[in-house]
Amino acid sequence: MAAEANECYRQNQLCLFGSVAYRGRLRALSVPECHTDRAQLIQNKRTTSMSSLVGIVTVALVASLFMSFTVGANSNSAPIAPAVGANALSTLRGALLVGLVAALGAVAQGGSISETIGHGLVTGVTITPLAATATLLTAATLITIGNSRGYPIPSAFTVTGAAIGAGVALGGGFAVGTYAEILGFWFAIPVVEGVLAYGLAWLLLDETVPDTLSIPLLAGGVGYALANVQLSFLPAPHSEQGSIAGVLTRQLDLAATGIGEASTALVGGVIGLLTIVAVYWQLRRDVTTGINRMLVALALVVVFTSGGSQVGLATGPLESVFESSLGLPSLYLLGLGGLGILLGGWFRSPRLIQAVAREYASLGPKRSIAAFIPAFLIAQVAIVLGYPISFNKVMISSIVGAGLVGGSSSSDGVSAAKTGYTVGAWIASMVGGGAISFALYHALAALPGLG
Repeated sequence: MAAEANECYRQNQLCLFGSVAYRGRLRALSVPECHTDRAQLIQNKRTTSMSSLVGIVTVALVASLFMSFTVGANSNSAPIAPAVGANALSTLRGALLVGLVAALGAVAQGGSISETIGHGLVTGVTITPLAATATLLTAATLITIGNSRGYPIPSAFTVTGAAIGAGVALGGGFAVGTYAEILGFWFAIPVVEGVLAYGLAWLLLDETVPDTLSIPLLAGGVGYALANVQLSFLPAPHSEQGSIAGVLTRQLDLAATGIGEASTALVGGVIGLLTIVAVYWQLRRDVTTGINRMLVALALVVVFTSGGSQVGLATGPLESVFESSLGLPSLYLLGLGGLGILLGGWFRSPRLIQAVAREYASLGPKRSIAAFIPAFLIAQVAIVLGYPISFNKVMISSIVGAGLVGGSSSSDGVSAAKTGYTVGAWIASMVGGGAISFALYHALAALPGLG
C-alpha cells in the first residue's frame, strides 16, 4: 500500500506541476485521495480541451461565413458585369440577383470543389479547425483588401495558396499531382476562353449571319448543357446528384424503350430545341429586347454556375471539421456558404460589378453574350472535375477575348495596363496567401489552449 501511495504521489506531482491546479502545496496523498485528484484533473483537462475545440470551431465557422461573404462580393459579382456594361441591367438590380442566384447555385453545385479544397490539396494530414481558421482568415482578408482597392483578387488562387500553407504548417505533404492538374487547367483557361469568346463575338457581330439564327443556336447549346448538369437537389439512382434530363428520362421511363442509354441525351436535345424556339420567337417580336433578355438570362445562368464553383473556396477548409467534429453532412456547410454569398452579393458587389464592367472592357450586348457562354462552359467543366477556379479570371478572360473583336486597347476595348496589373495580383495572392497562412497557423498554435 505504501509503494502504491508513493507512486501515486509521484504521478500526481508530475501532472499537477503543469496544470492550473498546482499551487506549490506538495503533500503525501492517500490512495483514495490520489485517485480522486487525478480523476478530477483529467476531467478538468477534458473540459478545457472541449471548450478550446468549441471556440476554435466557432471561429472557423465565422471565418467561413466571412469568406463566403467576401466571395459573394468579389467573385460572384463578375458574371453579371457584362450585362451591366451592356446596359441590359442596372448595377443595384444586378447585385440583388447575384446574391439570390449565386446562393442557389452554391447549394446545388458546390460539393465537388469543396471536397477538393478540404481533402485534396495536402497529403498525410486531416485539416484541423485551427488550420481551417488560418486558411479562411488569410484568404478573406486578402480578398477584402482587393475589394477595397477596386481590383478583383482571384479567390481560387488565394484560397488554394492559403490552404496549402496551413496544411504544410500542420505537417502535411504537397499533393504534387493535384497541383499539376489544377495549374494546367488554370493556364488553359485564358487561352481556351479567349479563343472561344473571340470566335463567338466575331460570329455574332458578322452582319452576314442573322441574329435570328446565331443567337437561338447558341441559346440551344446552353439549354442542352443546363439540362445535363448535376444538381444536389435532384435524385439519381447510382450517384449523389441527378440532372434535369436524367430525372425526366426516369419519369417518362424512356430507358425502357428502344432508345436505351441515349434517352438522356435525347431529352437534353429536346430541351435545347425548346430553348431555340423560345429565343427565336422573342427575337422575331423585337430583336433588341430579345438580345437584352437573352443577355440577362445568360448572366443569371453564369451567376448560378459561379455560386457552385466559388462556395467551395469558403466551405472546403471546413469539410473535415463538419465530418469529424460536428458530424453534420456537407449540405449544411454549403447552406452556410450560400448564406454568406447571398449577403455579400447584396451588400458589397456593386463596386466590383462596375469595376469589371466599365474598367476592363466596354462590351455591347452581342460581345457580352460571347463572353458569357465560354465562362459558363469552363465553370461547369471545373465543377465536374472538382477543380477550384477564380471567376474573376474566367470572366476577365472572356471579356478580353470578346472585347478584342472590333476594339483596341483604348477606352472602348480592353484596358491592357489594368489587365497586366491584375495578372500580377493573381500570382502574388497565391504565393502571399500560402506564406501568410503558414505563419498565421504557427502563431495561433502558439497561443495557450489552441496549439
